[in-house]
Amino acid sequence: MLEQALSFWHGSFVEVEMNRSAAAVIARPTLRLDVENATESAVGAGARRIALTTSGRRHGPVTRLVSPSDIGELVKPFVFLDHAEVAPRPEPLFGIHPHSGIATLTVVLGGGLVYEDTTGKKGSVPTGGLEWMKAGNGVWHDGGPTPGEPLRAFQLWVALPPSEENASPESQYIPPDAVQEEGPVRVILGRYGRARSAIRAPAGINYFHVRLKDGQRWRYAPPEGHTVAWLAVDKGELRLSEPIGEGQLAVFEESGAPIDLEAAGDASFVLGSALKHPHPLVLGYYSVHTSRAALTQGEAEIDRISQRLRADGRL
Repeated sequence: MLEQALSFWHGSFVEVEMNRSAAAVIARPTLRLDVENATESAVGAGARRIALTTSGRRHGPVTRLVSPSDIGELVKPFVFLDHAEVAPRPEPLFGIHPHSGIATLTVVLGGGLVYEDTTGKKGSVPTGGLEWMKAGNGVWHDGGPTPGEPLRAFQLWVALPPSEENASPESQYIPPDAVQEEGPVRVILGRYGRARSAIRAPAGINYFHVRLKDGQRWRYAPPEGHTVAWLAVDKGELRLSEPIGEGQLAVFEESGAPIDLEAAGDASFVLGSALKHPHPLVLGYYSVHTSRAALTQGEAEIDRISQRLRADGRL
């Protein structure tokens, strides 16, 4: 069952990458071959520059844009980012699988997502809804596309601070009409103007889904201290210092400057900004923690829950 679980969001692709650095502390960023180019060119006077762009690596219906062993070190607390489009199928797609030390956040852009987790929750998330799973000390969850339209989504992993990485797990499933908006911005985490997220996330993180019309300009002035910033394009193209097209991710230089962009055609993208996560990334098979002790504790809880799932015939 676990091998089946590793076929999509947390696929064998993920397992291989995590195994390379399992239980190891990443001392410095390692930019792999998925980084297509780096640039120092300015967007304009006073605007934040792009540090690098990538199209990631595609495995089946999933494109991996960020991993903790490469770009995740640059943009932490954002440590994983996948973009996927998955057609419904009769056989199970995900399978139940564990996490600890992180929160996973799925933004459903098309289709729908069914879910179940070991906090006792189960249900579905339609287009425009959000799935937030704060794994904390350890949790298992399951999911897949609903029948009908293909599931199109971004899934993000957020590294939790020491005060939360071994806390009790908590899941929130946010319906579309509970996602607050201001102008072109849907607030997934944090706040923008008067709009705020319903998700109980760590402080110092903003994450938005932004939709612009052809030719529309938008300036984002991050809160003070948000030196980490990046964006990933779902549909269309954005003009910055260089065009950023569908399926690409751009990481901005660490600064306090605003971000200026313009849509070339109708565009849909996600953007994250945050205070830099000041802790090392200590990796397990399904986990990211700030220390070896915290990782050991989280993996022990994962194992304890797995014994219950085996007794129930789930594994």
